[in-house]
Amino acid sequence: NVTLHRYDSDLFRLDRARLRDELERLKPAYRFFLQTDLDDTAKLAAMRSYLENPRNLAFYRAVDSVFSETETLEKDLTRAFRYYVHYFPHAGIPRVYTYISGGDYDFPVQRADSVLLIGLDNYLGERYKPYAADGLPAYRIARMTAGHVVPDCMETMYRAAFPEQMPGTTLLDYMVEAGKKYLFLDAMLPETDDRLKISYSSAQFDWIVRNESHVWAAIISNRMLYSTDGNLIRTFMADGPFTAEFSGEAPARLGEWIGWRIVRKYYENQPGVTLQSLMAEKDAQKILTLSGYKPEK
Repeated sequence: NVTLHRYDSDLFRLDRARLRDELERLKPAYRFFLQTDLDDTAKLAAMRSYLENPRNLAFYRAVDSVFSETETLEKDLTRAFRYYVHYFPHAGIPRVYTYISGGDYDFPVQRADSVLLIGLDNYLGERYKPYAADGLPAYRIARMTAGHVVPDCMETMYRAAFPEQMPGTTLLDYMVEAGKKYLFLDAMLPETDDRLKISYSSAQFDWIVRNESHVWAAIISNRMLYSTDGNLIRTFMADGPFTAEFSGEAPARLGEWIGWRIVRKYYENQPGVTLQSLMAEKDAQKILTLSGYKPEK
């Protein structure tokens, strides 16, 4: 069972009038964060500054409200990690901590050694006004919800487990490599909506489901599949609000979706392929050919 170790709430609720003694009390449970010398006045002052920073206090109050209970989150993480152990029986399960990152938006979940760190201030919902005030675009804010915590955790586990997964040079290489990541998420989160895994809105998801065959036809008819042109690859793989080359309604990362569909078909149609062997397969053309991928019109 996965237990969330709430460094965020335990830290912000301590008695700051007795800061050193209180931190010493917390140290056994949170050595990952509190390995510092608490007799060092400069380090103690830095901790006090962090705890009294108005921005961090606002984040903490919001987190304390949104994540007042975490039983559901713990159950979902437990289920996901049980699948992880099933597919990777020799892999270790990290100890999971939650904390206030102070707006470290680029790394909402981090893996460090045997620890998984979740910055809960990255998941306060689309209506949390400081996100927009900090200049985050709407398409990113839309995915900063509690529902994205577990998918983000398992994506971080994927990147930690397969750090050498680098695409080749063609658009097909990039698409298939992205597809492997989503197939991993399929295995870890079989009950999670595909829309959450790829972080599309309902409208974006509906668009790509309706237009998948048209996107694939455009790639083939314009001979893009084996292109090594960086700008073209970015058109299909880069994040953003939409893919202007198709439509203002078309989501970004269309290549990730197509790659996911190719890899999923390959995995379904090749019963001898394991998740581990799929991750090790470097021949994107082989995966495409054996997948039999052909979207319905």
